[in-house]
Amino acid sequence: MLGVKFMRQWPWPLRWGVRALALVMVLVLLLTAWLVWTVRKPFPTYDGRLTLPGLAGEVTVHSDSHGIPQIYADTPADLFRAQGYVTAQDRFWEMDFRRHITSGRLSELFGDATLDTDKVTRTLGWRKTAEAELALLAPETKHLLEAYAAGVNAWLKANPDTARQSLEYSVLGLQRTGYQPEEWTPADSVAWLKAMAWDLRSNIEDELGRALADTALPKERVDQLYPAYDFLRMPAIVPTGSVADGGFSGEGARSEPPARALSSVLEAIRAMPTGLGNGDSDLGSNSWVIAGSRSATGMPLLANDPHLSAQMPSVWYQAGLHCRTVTEACPYDVTGFTFAGLPGVVIGHNHRIAWGFTNLAPDVSDLYLEKVTGTTAEYKGAQEPLQVRTERIEVAGADPVELTVRVSRHGPIVSDVMDDAEKAAPSGEAVALRWTALGPGRTADAIFAMNRATDWTSFREAARLFEVPAQNLVYADVEGNIGYQAPGRIPVRTAGDGTRPVPGWDGVHEWADFIPFEELPSAFNPDSGYIVTANNAVIGTSYEHLLTQDWSYGYRAQRIDDLVRNGGKLDIAAMSRIQMDDRNGFAPILVPHLLRVGAGVKGIELLRTWDYTQPADSAPAAFFNAVWRHLLLRAFNDELPEGARPDGGDRWFEVVRTLLDKPDDPFWDDVKTTGAAERRDDIVLRALREASDELVERLGDKPGEWRWGALHTLTLTNQSFGTSGIGLVERIFNRGPVELGGGKSIVNAIGWDVQKGYEVTAVPSLRLVADLSNLDDSRYVNLTGASGHAFSDHYWDQTDLWAKGETIPWPFTATAVKEAAEHTLTLTP
Repeated sequence: MLGVKFMRQWPWPLRWGVRALALVMVLVLLLTAWLVWTVRKPFPTYDGRLTLPGLAGEVTVHSDSHGIPQIYADTPADLFRAQGYVTAQDRFWEMDFRRHITSGRLSELFGDATLDTDKVTRTLGWRKTAEAELALLAPETKHLLEAYAAGVNAWLKANPDTARQSLEYSVLGLQRTGYQPEEWTPADSVAWLKAMAWDLRSNIEDELGRALADTALPKERVDQLYPAYDFLRMPAIVPTGSVADGGFSGEGARSEPPARALSSVLEAIRAMPTGLGNGDSDLGSNSWVIAGSRSATGMPLLANDPHLSAQMPSVWYQAGLHCRTVTEACPYDVTGFTFAGLPGVVIGHNHRIAWGFTNLAPDVSDLYLEKVTGTTAEYKGAQEPLQVRTERIEVAGADPVELTVRVSRHGPIVSDVMDDAEKAAPSGEAVALRWTALGPGRTADAIFAMNRATDWTSFREAARLFEVPAQNLVYADVEGNIGYQAPGRIPVRTAGDGTRPVPGWDGVHEWADFIPFEELPSAFNPDSGYIVTANNAVIGTSYEHLLTQDWSYGYRAQRIDDLVRNGGKLDIAAMSRIQMDDRNGFAPILVPHLLRVGAGVKGIELLRTWDYTQPADSAPAAFFNAVWRHLLLRAFNDELPEGARPDGGDRWFEVVRTLLDKPDDPFWDDVKTTGAAERRDDIVLRALREASDELVERLGDKPGEWRWGALHTLTLTNQSFGTSGIGLVERIFNRGPVELGGGKSIVNAIGWDVQKGYEVTAVPSLRLVADLSNLDDSRYVNLTGASGHAFSDHYWDQTDLWAKGETIPWPFTATAVKEAAEHTLTLTP
């Protein structure tokens, strides 16, 4: 009361000012409370007891300090039902967003901004393929997919208010009211495998790049840009194998590619979400396994780090799935990484075996040039009807859009996607895509079979089912064995080698069959005591079948091979150090030329004592990569069309390595200058000067203070609202930037694109090391965190560890899991 009486003595303007300020403070507090409530409302329940209808018995969920769930149940149905429920708690928006991608329905959420993406997905028919795939799956697989879906739907039913499901729904409600997620279905889970197949789609971009380059340059010059794998310098995964007489099918007549139709295909590919890769050459992986003879424990160690597009949250979700008593009726005791929305574990280990993936990248797709007239296409001199269907795309805030999809005998006509199907190719130019992922397969069966496998024989039987995307599978078990298996549905062509689009009308360039699983490369307990896979060539040219002509060129594989072979007895820490190795394998080739011509260029002295490593604080790495970027832009962008220009990966290491010995090669000449024909040293010097000028402008005029990480930054971008163009929204969902080392085609494969700048585009999306001597000693780390909820403690609590090359404990046994548990949730029937 004294304060009130005192205020009454103030002049009235001051009294009203104080009252207004108090009102503003109250409003701010109320707004803050509302924001905190809105943000925290969707957070999951980690402790206590919840009812999960449909369970046969109680399920226990232990979560550690990073929010990673370890689930214990008595039956497979209960186990996977609980996995669906728990995953939905953490990541349902991501799951819902993904199924809108795979079904071509993003525009229902975001309006016409995502219409081009939906057109591509509808044309490819991912959802239709997933639905057809369900009919091929084993009854047990379908049963567990249904149990997982039931768990997701139980969570949805318990949380019908979208504001309780995820913050993204509240943001979505600002522009699109009334949206209510549909129930989850098994097809939603299976469809995501199609998205991952697209992400790891092998050589579509190489095939398209050659064809686009063919429109500007003679074939012999284009072939310079796609050198053969150098088996004398770089390793194969399986050095020797069973071969037979014969070889590749003969070349058919080469047709001139239609530039406009091919450009439309490139446009269609780029319309897809960046989280699906869009042909980034850094999408690959490292994995290797060493036998007990090379490990400090006397038992195998297995390392894996798949390289995928950087995104928020991470594409991976960590989980453990444990039958309390492992029996034939309940055989699951498995832990590792999976995808939100997909039951089971994709990469990890169970109580008997461990496994890892890298992209095998076989040539499982071909582009066919089709002579199309309306709704028919020419084939062997006759017109045959195209399959034609109409897709209706609902668009938020606008009228529905109808898309006509045409499909030839070879596949969907993807050059139609960016134009009206009736007008896209009036001259008969069209491009169809044949791709193994567009046919139904049994990869979902493979995941469950791999989770149950207990030895090399059962693991290979699971691999037999792993059809798309074809992966290099590395293996280790508790008996001390190591192995490698190449799986996948890989076509046998009647003609051609898959490197360029082929005529679809002549009946010559067809797929006769698929390589039998028994004839795919495999290795078990090799004499070397280790196996390295890094997207390099699987086997040499004497191998009977054509896998691909477009391998990664072996720089990462060779470096890992050197470190393993010469590393003595390796332990978990040593395996992790190899994963973070950042030596640039091409730098020793290029640097002598830079030093030879770069006298007087600011920054050149940094390279004289450089050890060729690329940590984030490296000044010479900053200068070298800037020079590399400008060298490629100067040497090739003047002649190559978009879609064929260099991105800076190891193919360009090999191209430039060869050109450095040809100082007068036409690629060194800048065709945009007149009255001069540039030679190698002219372009190298220009690149040096341009790089120096750029770094002075961006990082200052003291070369010793330049830092690679200041250029090479990672912004973890939410795939839905992270590029909204609204600063506040982007700050809510995105994280970073984070300064990183590593680089393209380096073991620590932190990718970037020379056409766009130095910012990070692809990353080791997870890292793991499995210790078969004691599985509880294994280590792993995710790119971000377990949670998909912005502001959750686990949204990106692993990122700093990941960036530093550190890992977290990976408890497996029931005792270790309970010791690590900070929360326990009981799910009851």
